[in-house]
Amino acid sequence: MRAARLLSAVVATAVIAAGTAFAQLRSIPDDAKRGHIRHVREMIVEIDGTQARLSPGAQIRTTDNRIVLPTALPQEATLVKYLVDSAGMVHRVWILTPEEAAKPDKKP
Repeated sequence: MRAARLLSAVVATAVIAAGTAFAQLRSIPDDAKRGHIRHVREMIVEIDGTQARLSPGAQIRTTDNRIVLPTALPQEATLVKYLVDSAGMVHRVWILTPEEAAKPDKKP
């Protein structure tokens, strides 16, 4: 019984540590654009007041690097960095942490 509890505690600690480490490995490409995004409907979002379509397979990542559905975006516009594909559709989105938001964009 005691060994089972100890094993459970070790596994729980490993899972929590792995999740934290994974979130820290997140890298946002230098060419990602900064903007404020909100979900409009289905696969349509609005970035800085302009509606855009999400590409098939688009990914929206939260501040802890988890992929969420467009409907999970907050109601109010949220600061993000994003990439568009060759067709001009929004393909990758990263919701910025306060630390990422404070960093200046790199010049192209």
